[in-house]
Amino acid sequence: MALFLLGSCYLPQQTVMKLFLDWSDYQNAGMGDAYADIPKSGGDFAKAVAVCIASRQCEQAGKGVMCPSFRVTGKPALSPGGRVKLLKTALNAADDDALFDPELAEAMNLCVSCKGCKRECENELDMALIKAEYLAQRRQSGGLPLRHTLWAHLPRLLRWPLIRKLVVWRNQHAWLAHLLERSLGITAKAPLPVPAAYDRSKKPATENILLPESSTPTREVVLFVDTFNRRFNPAVAEAAIKLLSAAGYTVQTVGLADEHDSLCCGRTYFANGMIAKAQNEATRLLQALQPHVDAGRIIIGLEPSCILSLRDEYLKLGLGDAASRLAERVLLLEEFIAREQTANRWPLAFKSDGERMLVHGHCHQKAVGAMKAMRKVLKTVAGLDFELIESSCCGMAGHFGLEAEHYTASQAMAEQALFPALRAEPQAAVVANGFSCQQQIANGGFGKPRHIAEILYAAIAQQEPV
Repeated sequence: MALFLLGSCYLPQQTVMKLFLDWSDYQNAGMGDAYADIPKSGGDFAKAVAVCIASRQCEQAGKGVMCPSFRVTGKPALSPGGRVKLLKTALNAADDDALFDPELAEAMNLCVSCKGCKRECENELDMALIKAEYLAQRRQSGGLPLRHTLWAHLPRLLRWPLIRKLVVWRNQHAWLAHLLERSLGITAKAPLPVPAAYDRSKKPATENILLPESSTPTREVVLFVDTFNRRFNPAVAEAAIKLLSAAGYTVQTVGLADEHDSLCCGRTYFANGMIAKAQNEATRLLQALQPHVDAGRIIIGLEPSCILSLRDEYLKLGLGDAASRLAERVLLLEEFIAREQTANRWPLAFKSDGERMLVHGHCHQKAVGAMKAMRKVLKTVAGLDFELIESSCCGMAGHFGLEAEHYTASQAMAEQALFPALRAEPQAAVVANGFSCQQQIANGGFGKPRHIAEILYAAIAQQEPV
């Protein structure tokens, strides 16, 4: 016995993986199931990986979102199920570096974090969340390029006016675009989005704006103005404020004031493996929103990937009960309006002059079923002729479509259904709430899409006292 114990001291021991996200929701997943095939290392993270039952439902085309990378390549390894197989192999290996195997790294790099599998997989495999943990593990090992750090810090970089000039120069001069491609891997084939010019003499539209017929506001809501709409599309936030104010709501804004240390949801940090930074940003935003949550106000958002982070990713950052309470109060603008219409609390009527519109949904809108709210609200616009485009991911997926090695795949994703639908109706207006979706569509030569906030504010026909 003593010899056995002595010998066991020399057996190779696998390092316990330090997890960056809270995977406790999966602590009982697969337990007692002889066929669960839970990997040996990775703790609750491994159990989240093992929820896949290898049904190969993710290897499909046609309706739905899942899985963009499989759809354009036809490679099973680039489906959620294929990634699970590679992850299991790595988590079962005795070598800790197996997690950074080139084949696995490539498969994870081509995941666009669309969350299609979370909604469409029968076991709700959350590959987007798994990728976030994977990137954090890679960052800890020093395995992520500088480009990821720049993407992560984008909200802070955008605070400096010089950034706008640099982006304009880059877009105007091919030699500079090619220099950035060679040095940072940012493709020279697509223009970068240009931040809006900031007029310091113009105050943000935070006051309650009422049309003459409106009743005195008695209901309060909070509009969270995310980095992308604040820095690139301020007209969207302006339209949302005016729309809600015209409907009789007192609108308080968070994220709109021009302080140097402005609030951000932390999405860019989360998506690039900087979880501690994401937690810091989330904590700051939570503290700012806490009084509104305590007062029972609804938090309304405009950018799907940002506002829906407050309902999803925040619950995995170890932020406690405050995050859960916040998640219950968060809605997209269209979800809020649809809810108010159903309850007969929305006083405004909408009217269109018969305009034809094609609507592209952000992947995260689709993942939470919010396209139903888009359809419901747009149906209330009298005279509007609209159609939801049946498509998977547009291919931009945050910064994915701006990365040199992913540009071709990004364009292939857009050509699956989105671009052909837009070409078929060149005179139709385009509606897209997601900033990255708007960028992909504009880069494709189809003009800049409009946000639903702009559509609805322009369509106000009349209002009645509540």
